[in-house]
Amino acid sequence: MAPLAPGDGDYISTASNPRGEGSVMAIKVGDKVPPVSLTSFGPDGPRPLTSDELFKGKKVALFAVPGAFTPTCSVKHLPGFKNHAAELKAKGVDTIACVSVNDVFVMKAWGENQNVGNDVLMLADGNGEFTRAVGLELDASRFGMGPRSQRYSLIVDDGVVKEVNVEQGGEFKVSSAEYMLAQL
Repeated sequence: MAPLAPGDGDYISTASNPRGEGSVMAIKVGDKVPPVSLTSFGPDGPRPLTSDELFKGKKVALFAVPGAFTPTCSVKHLPGFKNHAAELKAKGVDTIACVSVNDVFVMKAWGENQNVGNDVLMLADGNGEFTRAVGLELDASRFGMGPRSQRYSLIVDDGVVKEVNVEQGGEFKVSSAEYMLAQL
Protein backbone atom coordinates (compact mmCIF):
# COMPACT_ATOMS: atom_id res chain seq x y z
CA MET A 1 0.00 0.00 0.00
CA ALA A 2 1.32 3.47 -0.89
CA PRO A 3 2.08 5.94 1.90
CA LEU A 4 -0.85 8.19 2.73
CA ALA A 5 0.99 11.40 3.47
CA PRO A 6 4.41 12.95 3.82
CA GLY A 7 6.07 11.61 6.91
CA ASP A 8 4.45 8.23 6.43
CA GLY A 9 6.82 7.13 3.69
CA ASP A 10 9.13 8.55 1.07
CA TYR A 11 8.72 12.08 -0.20
CA ILE A 12 10.70 14.71 -2.00
CA SER A 13 12.17 17.30 0.31
CA THR A 14 13.25 20.54 -1.29
CA ALA A 15 14.42 23.94 -0.17
CA SER A 16 13.79 25.41 -3.59
CA ASN A 17 10.92 27.63 -4.50
CA PRO A 18 8.26 25.70 -6.44
CA ARG A 19 7.76 28.71 -8.71
CA GLY A 20 11.29 28.22 -9.98
CA GLU A 21 12.62 31.43 -8.43
CA GLY A 22 15.84 29.79 -7.18
CA SER A 23 17.01 28.23 -3.98
CA VAL A 24 16.17 29.43 -0.52
CA MET A 25 18.62 28.71 2.27
CA ALA A 26 17.11 26.83 5.19
CA ILE A 27 17.05 28.70 8.47
CA LYS A 28 19.92 27.88 10.80
CA VAL A 29 21.03 28.39 14.39
CA GLY A 30 21.77 32.07 15.02
CA ASP A 31 19.37 33.34 12.35
CA LYS A 32 16.59 35.75 13.22
CA VAL A 33 13.12 34.45 12.33
CA PRO A 34 11.95 36.22 9.14
CA PRO A 35 9.21 38.86 9.47
CA VAL A 36 6.22 36.92 8.15
CA SER A 37 2.63 36.76 9.39
CA LEU A 38 0.84 33.55 10.28
CA THR A 39 -2.85 33.22 11.21
CA SER A 40 -4.32 32.04 14.49
CA PHE A 41 -7.94 31.55 15.46
CA GLY A 42 -8.92 33.58 18.51
CA PRO A 43 -12.19 34.37 20.30
CA ASP A 44 -13.11 36.86 17.56
CA GLY A 45 -12.15 34.58 14.69
CA PRO A 46 -9.06 34.49 12.47
CA ARG A 47 -6.32 37.00 13.22
CA PRO A 48 -2.89 37.62 11.75
CA LEU A 49 0.05 37.04 14.07
CA THR A 50 3.37 38.58 13.08
CA SER A 51 6.72 36.95 13.76
CA ASP A 52 7.45 39.78 16.17
CA GLU A 53 4.25 39.15 18.15
CA LEU A 54 5.01 35.45 18.34
CA PHE A 55 8.73 35.53 19.16
CA LYS A 56 9.74 38.89 20.67
CA GLY A 57 10.82 38.51 24.30
CA LYS A 58 9.72 34.85 24.44
CA LYS A 59 11.17 31.37 24.20
CA VAL A 60 9.08 29.50 21.63
CA ALA A 61 9.02 25.80 20.83
CA LEU A 62 7.76 25.78 17.25
CA PHE A 63 7.13 22.64 15.26
CA ALA A 64 5.90 22.29 11.71
CA VAL A 65 4.05 19.45 10.07
CA PRO A 66 3.28 18.57 6.44
CA GLY A 67 -0.47 18.61 7.05
CA ALA A 68 -3.22 18.76 9.62
CA PHE A 69 -5.09 15.49 10.13
CA THR A 70 -2.37 13.45 8.39
CA PRO A 71 -1.40 10.19 10.17
CA THR A 72 2.04 10.90 11.69
CA CYS A 73 1.09 14.50 12.47
CA SER A 74 -2.11 13.46 14.28
CA VAL A 75 -0.91 10.29 15.98
CA LYS A 76 2.59 11.30 17.06
CA HIS A 77 3.76 14.85 16.40
CA LEU A 78 1.00 17.12 17.75
CA PRO A 79 0.05 14.74 20.60
CA GLY A 80 3.68 14.62 21.73
CA PHE A 81 3.80 18.39 22.19
CA LYS A 82 0.37 18.40 23.86
CA ASN A 83 1.43 15.61 26.26
CA HIS A 84 4.76 17.27 27.13
CA ALA A 85 3.50 20.87 27.30
CA ALA A 86 3.96 21.17 31.08
CA GLU A 87 7.52 19.80 30.89
CA LEU A 88 8.44 22.16 28.05
CA LYS A 89 7.05 25.12 29.96
CA ALA A 90 8.88 24.02 33.12
CA LYS A 91 12.10 24.26 31.07
CA GLY A 92 11.41 27.88 30.15
CA VAL A 93 9.24 27.65 27.03
CA ASP A 94 6.66 30.44 26.94
CA THR A 95 4.76 29.30 23.84
CA ILE A 96 4.40 25.99 22.00
CA ALA A 97 3.31 26.60 18.41
CA CYS A 98 2.32 24.23 15.62
CA VAL A 99 2.60 25.48 12.02
CA SER A 100 1.16 23.86 8.92
CA VAL A 101 0.48 24.96 5.36
CA ASN A 102 -3.26 24.70 5.92
CA ASP A 103 -5.95 27.34 6.31
CA VAL A 104 -6.84 28.72 9.74
CA PHE A 105 -10.19 26.88 9.85
CA VAL A 106 -8.49 23.52 9.30
CA MET A 107 -5.92 24.33 11.99
CA LYS A 108 -8.71 25.32 14.39
CA ALA A 109 -10.63 22.10 13.69
CA TRP A 110 -7.48 19.99 14.06
CA GLY A 111 -6.63 21.64 17.38
CA GLU A 112 -10.16 20.95 18.62
CA ASN A 113 -9.99 17.36 17.35
CA GLN A 114 -6.69 16.85 19.18
CA ASN A 115 -7.96 18.66 22.31
CA VAL A 116 -4.90 20.93 22.51
CA GLY A 117 -6.74 23.71 24.35
CA ASN A 118 -4.29 26.46 25.29
CA ASP A 119 -1.30 24.11 25.40
CA VAL A 120 -0.42 24.47 21.71
CA LEU A 121 -0.96 27.55 19.58
CA MET A 122 -2.26 26.35 16.21
CA LEU A 123 -0.89 28.52 13.39
CA ALA A 124 -1.98 28.51 9.78
CA ASP A 125 0.58 29.24 7.07
CA GLY A 126 -2.14 29.18 4.43
CA ASN A 127 -0.05 30.44 1.53
CA GLY A 128 3.19 28.86 2.72
CA GLU A 129 4.89 32.25 3.16
CA PHE A 130 6.48 31.38 6.51
CA THR A 131 7.54 27.97 5.24
CA ARG A 132 9.21 29.49 2.17
CA ALA A 133 10.81 32.25 4.27
CA VAL A 134 12.51 29.68 6.54
CA GLY A 135 13.50 27.59 3.50
CA LEU A 136 11.79 24.40 4.65
CA GLU A 137 9.27 23.77 1.89
CA LEU A 138 8.24 20.27 0.88
CA ASP A 139 6.96 19.20 -2.51
CA ALA A 140 4.04 16.92 -1.63
CA SER A 141 2.61 16.94 -5.16
CA ARG A 142 3.04 13.19 -5.33
CA PHE A 143 0.36 12.98 -2.63
CA GLY A 144 -1.93 15.57 -4.25
CA MET A 145 -1.06 18.05 -1.50
CA GLY A 146 1.13 20.54 -3.40
CA PRO A 147 3.69 22.70 -1.59
CA ARG A 148 3.78 21.96 2.13
CA SER A 149 6.17 22.24 5.06
CA GLN A 150 8.86 19.77 5.92
CA ARG A 151 8.55 18.19 9.35
CA TYR A 152 10.80 20.14 11.72
CA SER A 153 11.05 21.91 15.05
CA LEU A 154 12.77 25.09 16.20
CA ILE A 155 13.64 26.54 19.55
CA VAL A 156 13.49 30.31 19.17
CA ASP A 157 14.59 32.70 21.91
CA ASP A 158 13.58 36.36 21.46
CA GLY A 159 13.34 35.89 17.70
CA VAL A 160 16.71 34.14 17.32
CA VAL A 161 16.89 30.47 16.38
CA LYS A 162 18.70 28.38 19.02
CA GLU A 163 17.96 24.87 17.66
CA VAL A 164 16.87 23.55 14.25
CA ASN A 165 15.68 19.95 13.94
CA VAL A 166 14.70 18.93 10.40
CA GLU A 167 13.52 15.38 9.74
CA GLN A 168 14.93 13.30 6.92
CA GLY A 169 12.37 12.00 4.41
CA GLY A 170 9.73 9.85 6.08
CA GLU A 171 11.25 9.98 9.58
CA PHE A 172 9.88 11.19 12.88
CA LYS A 173 12.68 11.55 15.42
CA VAL A 174 14.43 14.90 15.78
CA SER A 175 11.35 17.11 15.57
CA SER A 176 9.56 15.37 18.45
CA ALA A 177 8.73 16.95 21.79
CA GLU A 178 10.90 14.36 23.52
CA TYR A 179 13.94 15.30 21.43
CA MET A 180 13.34 18.99 22.08
CA LEU A 181 13.06 18.41 25.83
CA ALA A 182 16.59 17.01 25.82
CA GLN A 183 17.80 20.20 24.07
CA LEU A 184 16.38 22.57 26.67
